[in-house]
Amino acid sequence: MRLTIARKLALAITAIVIISIGTLAWVTSQNLKSGFIAYLSDLEKQDLARLSNLLAEDYRQYGNFDRFQANRRPMRDLLDQIRSLPRPQNEDAPPPPPRRRPREDGADDPNDRRPPPPPPRGQDRPPRDAPPEQRPPIDPMGFGQRLSLIDKNGIALIGPGDAPGGSIVPIMLGNERIGTLRLAPLRQISNASAMDFVSVQIRHTLWLALTLILVSLAFSLWLARHLLRPLKSLHQVTAKISKGQLDARAEMISQDELGDLARDINSMAQNLERNEAQRSKMLADISHELRTPLTVIQGEVEALMDGVRHITPAALESLHAEVRHINKLVDDLRQLTLADAGELHYQFQPMDLRPMLADLLQRFGLRMQQAGLHLDSQLGDMPAWINADGGRLTQVLSNLLENSIRYTDSGGVILCTLTRNGALLELGIEDSAPGVPDASHALLFDRLYRADSARNRASGGSGLGLAICKVIVEAHGGRISASASQLGGVKILMQLPFIKTP
Repeated sequence: MRLTIARKLALAITAIVIISIGTLAWVTSQNLKSGFIAYLSDLEKQDLARLSNLLAEDYRQYGNFDRFQANRRPMRDLLDQIRSLPRPQNEDAPPPPPRRRPREDGADDPNDRRPPPPPPRGQDRPPRDAPPEQRPPIDPMGFGQRLSLIDKNGIALIGPGDAPGGSIVPIMLGNERIGTLRLAPLRQISNASAMDFVSVQIRHTLWLALTLILVSLAFSLWLARHLLRPLKSLHQVTAKISKGQLDARAEMISQDELGDLARDINSMAQNLERNEAQRSKMLADISHELRTPLTVIQGEVEALMDGVRHITPAALESLHAEVRHINKLVDDLRQLTLADAGELHYQFQPMDLRPMLADLLQRFGLRMQQAGLHLDSQLGDMPAWINADGGRLTQVLSNLLENSIRYTDSGGVILCTLTRNGALLELGIEDSAPGVPDASHALLFDRLYRADSARNRASGGSGLGLAICKVIVEAHGGRISASASQLGGVKILMQLPFIKTP
């Protein structure tokens, strides 16, 4: 049988309930036995205290306890007398006063509080054929067998004198201790009625435990099916996604962890669908990017072969430019592939961004003059320390400056600023017209994207430069974004974590 999650969950819940209820039932039965024995022991302590009072009066009459050693009958008579008397409701109440002995004239002697002597053997005892309800109670718990009577000299007259544990009650006559009663502890229940009572209680407890286990089993099965019902929908959706149906979406059934899982699956499917669309578009764009220079090269070569064009330095330069364009596109694709695979290596070290940026602007100064552009830089005087790979960061800044030079009309302005914003260094490169539509700012970092209305292929570039810049900046723990510039063009803002001077 295949163990599904529902069955595993039901078995786990049932096992926990069985262990818990079984343990509770066992502890309850043991506590019931021990508690019942403790209750009987408390009753026996009361009987032991009453027996102590009767023995004290017996000692007052006979002067010793010798007759108990020679014959066990007197002790049995006292025990029968205790059992025949009603037990006081208040356990702390003193025993009833002994009956007064009559004087010779028949009147009670007010000064004599001794009880009458025990009746002679055979008198005042019910006949053997008396009805059961008139016979004295028997000793159900072996009270007499566990009883020890020790005189004031420490001699055991009845039972062992050195039995460990149990209850010890002194026998006092006034302020004098004339003996000791010792009752061995009640280890187990030997009376049939008491055993029946305890057995019935334990049986009821076990039946209740069994009923609870069955109820918990049924409830756990229902709960497991109820909780895992949404998994069927998720299973169907993931099966469709695995077959390429990326438009499949999971139904939001609940708001718990399974609901979170459904949202994550939907988000995954949406990302897969978007990535697949981007992949298809990227393949089409790459094909188009490669087709254009290859078509130019093919036409130039055919013209040279047919003699339409002569082999001149200008013709060779045209072919070389197209080859450079293809080589740049292939190199950019390679870098993006390495970045996606996590194999674009970096060598991070603390460095001051301000002098590196100043040196880079100086190198691009001649290019800007030739393009008829004016450079304005605001780098400040404070050090700007970051943890970066100088080579990769130079690649990013060169790409951004190259884009500004390439896509800014002659006579325009390029502004470079470096400021500190809390824990971040903000480097901004913005240019004048032409700009791009506001809706295109977030798409400039997509692969092979161009805002063709203003920045077309004739201006050069592979359409992958900003995508590579984004990968490198994010690898440095920073962010890069595009927005409209106040100069009329595009503003690229790069944010990098600032570190303290090493």
